[in-house]
Amino acid sequence: MKIKKGDNVIIIAGKEKGKTGTVVTAFPKTEQVVVEGINTIKRHTKNRRMRSQGQIVEMDAPIHVSNVALVEGKKAVRVGYSVEGGKKERVARPSGKKI
Repeated sequence: MKIKKGDNVIIIAGKEKGKTGTVVTAFPKTEQVVVEGINTIKRHTKNRRMRSQGQIVEMDAPIHVSNVALVEGKKAVRVGYSVEGGKKERVARPSGKKI
């Protein structure tokens, strides 16, 4: 997976298309990421003990990686890899800059 925690990304598909944010968590096995402030859902929770109340909790739901692209400036950028001196580094495809 080419997108990691802490990356600045833009949403390229779905109801939140065009919005930007930073990746809070990444789930490589399911190929999903959680972006701060994007895809917010409301979860209704039950009360845990007697005399406590249930509540409505807002949280950010994961988005599939294919609906997200890395941002360079204000443009969406594809990510590639280059190997230099035995180290594998992420590179922005159009400009060739290291990420």
